Amino acid sequence: MKQSEYDILVVGAGPAGACAAAAAARRRLRVLMIERRNVVGVPVQCAEYIPAPLVGELNLGRSFVVQPVQGMKTFLAGREVKTSLSPGFIIHRDRFDQTLVQAACDSGAQLMPATKAVSRNGNDVIIRTKGAPPAKITAKIIIGADGPLSTVAKWIGAVNPDRLCAVQVRVPLKRRLQFAEVYFDKDFFGGYAWLFPKGDQANLGLGIRKKGDAPPPLGRLLDAFTSRCLEAEKITAAATGLVSGWIPAGPAPKIVSGNVLLAGDAAGHAHPITGAGIFPAVTAGRMAGTWAARALEANDLKVLSQYETEYRDLFGDSMERAVKRRRLLETRWDNLDTILKNCWVAFKEYYAGA
Repeated sequence: MKQSEYDILVVGAGPAGACAAAAAARRRLRVLMIERRNVVGVPVQCAEYIPAPLVGELNLGRSFVVQPVQGMKTFLAGREVKTSLSPGFIIHRDRFDQTLVQAACDSGAQLMPATKAVSRNGNDVIIRTKGAPPAKITAKIIIGADGPLSTVAKWIGAVNPDRLCAVQVRVPLKRRLQFAEVYFDKDFFGGYAWLFPKGDQANLGLGIRKKGDAPPPLGRLLDAFTSRCLEAEKITAAATGLVSGWIPAGPAPKIVSGNVLLAGDAAGHAHPITGAGIFPAVTAGRMAGTWAARALEANDLKVLSQYETEYRDLFGDSMERAVKRRRLLETRWDNLDTILKNCWVAFKEYYAGA
């Protein structure tokens, strides 16, 4: 069995993993990223919106940008109830992830695509690359950035069961849109549907919470929402490119354990109400990579606890508020029309009393 030694192993090459790898590699550490997909970012499982300031903060150009959006329109039972001005961009998520990974590689990190983390014993991780025999990687620190069904989270007993199930398709638009659109309806328990413009097309999808023991009727609800958009003359034809996935709806039980850190969706860093995860993933990834490097420089794994402290200092209040609002949203879902203002980020009532 082939064996290699690294300072840091990053499992997952999405925004969190790529930014963690870049931050650590810039400090001249030996960093390996492994990514289970053959091609980074493919298939796309994302509505593909990012806040406008993130483009400037990353300073990696705009090759992944499709169009700007002026903000968000919120609909309740098919009626528009709020227009919010919050500039952002719709992106090609695959190009975005690939740009971040390239920046990490330019900083000195290595990438192994089509590679899964199989098991761990202390600092030793068994990996399997498609078409190759298993290999052993020895790493002083492991960063799990491998999504909401994280293998690394399982290793440290931090599996996060708090998730929404989501589906998305691509649809042609009747006319170009300048706002992202979000739709609340009593049929979309605990979540919402969306129509996010992407040039002359759009990402149309929905994410909902499982209710009871029965599987959620995602296909039926998606078809019904697509039909509504057709009837409203927002789109012109049937959907293509169905993808599905999971959206974290709350933080993981822990994000630091021994020599292991979690970041991004693996850590439940997506916003529990909106599901927005790219900005916190980028931020958490940078923090994880930086604190991992500092721990190695100090030869003290206790330094890793500062990663969780810094993340909670920055996002703790907003995450706590969102968790409380989600609890209210789900327990009073039958009164959605009266509680939405208290449970959705577009309204000032959401922030009252926080």
